[in-house]
Amino acid sequence: MGAADTPTIRVPVGRDAERWTSRSTERRVLLVVHNVTSAGRLLDVLPLFHDDFRLQLLVTSTESSAYQAGTRELFAELGLPVLPWSQALTTPVDLAVSASFGGQIELLQGKLAVLSHGVGYTKKLAVPGAGCRVPGAGSREPTFGLSREWLLAEGEPFVDALVLSHPEQVERLRRTCPEAAPAAVLAGDPCFDRMLAGRPYRDRFRRALGVRDGQRLLVLNSTWNPEGFFGNGGGQDLLPELLPRLAAELPADEYRVAAVLHPNIWYGHGPGQIRAWLDRARRGGLTLIDPVHAWRQALLAADVVLGDFGAVTYYSAALGVPVLLASANDDRLDPEAPLAEFIREAPRLDPRRELPDQLEKLLADHRPFSGPAEHTSSAPGASAAALRRRFYTLMELPEPGAPALLEPLPLPPYAPPHRTAPLHVRTRVVGRDVHLERSTDQPYHAHTFGETHLAVHEDTRDPGDLEVADVIVREGGADDPRLGGPGRWSAQVLRRHPHCALAGFVTGPDSCTVRTREGGLLDLSAEDGADADPAAYASALYAWLASGGSLPPDGTTLRVRTAALSHPVRVRPATARPRSAAADPPDTAGASWPFPV
Repeated sequence: MGAADTPTIRVPVGRDAERWTSRSTERRVLLVVHNVTSAGRLLDVLPLFHDDFRLQLLVTSTESSAYQAGTRELFAELGLPVLPWSQALTTPVDLAVSASFGGQIELLQGKLAVLSHGVGYTKKLAVPGAGCRVPGAGSREPTFGLSREWLLAEGEPFVDALVLSHPEQVERLRRTCPEAAPAAVLAGDPCFDRMLAGRPYRDRFRRALGVRDGQRLLVLNSTWNPEGFFGNGGGQDLLPELLPRLAAELPADEYRVAAVLHPNIWYGHGPGQIRAWLDRARRGGLTLIDPVHAWRQALLAADVVLGDFGAVTYYSAALGVPVLLASANDDRLDPEAPLAEFIREAPRLDPRRELPDQLEKLLADHRPFSGPAEHTSSAPGASAAALRRRFYTLMELPEPGAPALLEPLPLPPYAPPHRTAPLHVRTRVVGRDVHLERSTDQPYHAHTFGETHLAVHEDTRDPGDLEVADVIVREGGADDPRLGGPGRWSAQVLRRHPHCALAGFVTGPDSCTVRTREGGLLDLSAEDGADADPAAYASALYAWLASGGSLPPDGTTLRVRTAALSHPVRVRPATARPRSAAADPPDTAGASWPFPV
């Protein structure tokens, strides 16, 4: 059932609503959702109406967007009464708030406030012609939300409050549609304000994504149209070739890679299709970020953003994050918009050059652009007060006495990388120092590093990988009855796979239990100052033992050197554990470690 199937409601509005409601209210506020993308900005401002018993909140969908997927789930999450669009158009409200111009919003029965759902108004977009306003003959393609074609109905402005984030947008509005200029409201950017407020928690957001000390978080970002980074209509299709190069050229312990895709990509093609297209990259450690609730946290956690001409890339630059453009097509941008100027000046990815060199140069040469930070908001940190003031003025209602505040960005679930693709591990052993580098393929410099072995996750797609693995690993709870605990699991692995020399059971973010063919169980645990993947500790121990290392009865400390850091790891005989299961668990048991979908 889609939005069009939503039945007419009778409570808290509709026929005889007064008979059935428990509380009467003074004002009605209608949130107008075009698609999930525009809904994100409405979620930003929703807290401005909290705790006010005088208000009844309602929500509707214009049903006009090509991207309808995801709205039903979003409405269920909101838990507000959902009006079908036909009922919304005939229901008097005191304030309608939209973050898009889609649909016949000029017909709504109440004061109308429109916010941008991006970083101001930047893109050129023709007005749909089927029953909607259309540009006059010979007119150029208008700027979405900032032109006569979008702002006038039958020659008259219909928006009561057009929320703009910076004075430059006011100036463009005055040039392109002076009739609508009186409705302009300069009120900053609530989305950006939430990011600014979240800056002190950058380390938490990084840990939520499983970013280790010394690692750099590379965030891939794409806007939704064919010329974007994810698209294949801009003259070159970078992604299919670039993704395996990222996994091969960027060592797993030096780089963490995540992707933020525009909601129109996510819901337009379907999350399942996105996961299918990116399956190989995901098995190599790529994490897909929730495009509604977690993308801002990913930007705050990022060290580098590899993006395009979309708003998220601009937000990244406004936060001071180094940006490299994988797609710099600005044909769809208003040439007078600050975003277009930024795209013309920002550094660009050269797909022919080695990726690590380009990223290192970007980081070394980085100087934050002044334009994005200046033009993203007219009043950083102050949008909540300005917006609530205007909303309540439109409703002719006194503001609540409490301060106007936005919701803090939530801490995302723990989502460490889940690498099930085989890893080529390059090591060099000097005493108890083990220099280590891991990647899903052998990069150009592999022959200069030292010895190489193959580490394979038990959940590898190809079972044949396990037959040639030197090290086999998996994650799980030490007391998971499905796996039988580290001792039983590791014994089974070595029995099934004669080539394997070491089996490693990762029991937590900083611990691993291993079994070798020459000895019993060993516990590997991070000491103070260590913060690497425990599976890397297992590979380091394998390399040290293979080079002739001999473990004293009371254990030893190895220094695993990766990502330009030294990680002291204590190796000692495993402590006795109670049996976890009375019988061998089935070989198909799955991991209990928390991994992203």
